[in-house]
Amino acid sequence: MAGGGQGRKLVELFYDVVSPYSWLGFETLCRYQHQWNIDLRFRPVFLAGIMKETGNQPPAMLPKRAEYMMSDIKRMGKYYQVPLQIPKDFFGMVIRSGSLSAMRFITAVDMTQPQFLEPASRALWMRLWCRDEDITQPDSLLAAAGEAGLPSEVAQKLLAMTSTPEVKNRLKETTEAFGVPSVVAHVNGEPQLFFGCDRLELLGSVIGERWLGPVPTASKPRL
Repeated sequence: MAGGGQGRKLVELFYDVVSPYSWLGFETLCRYQHQWNIDLRFRPVFLAGIMKETGNQPPAMLPKRAEYMMSDIKRMGKYYQVPLQIPKDFFGMVIRSGSLSAMRFITAVDMTQPQFLEPASRALWMRLWCRDEDITQPDSLLAAAGEAGLPSEVAQKLLAMTSTPEVKNRLKETTEAFGVPSVVAHVNGEPQLFFGCDRLELLGSVIGERWLGPVPTASKPRL
């Protein structure tokens, strides 16, 4: 793959809306996409699928890591100026319910309505990680689509697409990622992998761009 535009570098973000750290990386890169000389592409993945393939388990399944994660999410949300709120039933909504239906829906958006991929992804994060709302049921996905500006009839078609082999296979293909959030920058024909929302300063250095913190002064958060 190659980015468009003279000298522009392709930067891909692999993410799942069940991941709060993905949201932090997503919003930060959205703020930089018009300041850095990059073509930003969003790549929806299914985190539970990555966990299964790599033999890992969510950090929240381990008591000490879960305790740290709860504290860290609050600090990181404040620092990145993203309105993260931990769901009251964290285990039920994040671990047990998961994000398969949401990420299939986002994949359908990516395949047929890519101009809505950014706002639709943000709407699902806002539901789960800000307002403590469901992202698994059809009505919840349609509500998020409406918040993203998708016409109702288009959203219904996207919902129907989530059960098709095309959408399922596309999500499986992108799920062959390292973890989330993962960023792949294509520099001089070579892919450079960065894992974690706290690696974006290093990303800037590698692609020759200036890092101005999680909220560069010329950019306003879209939340």
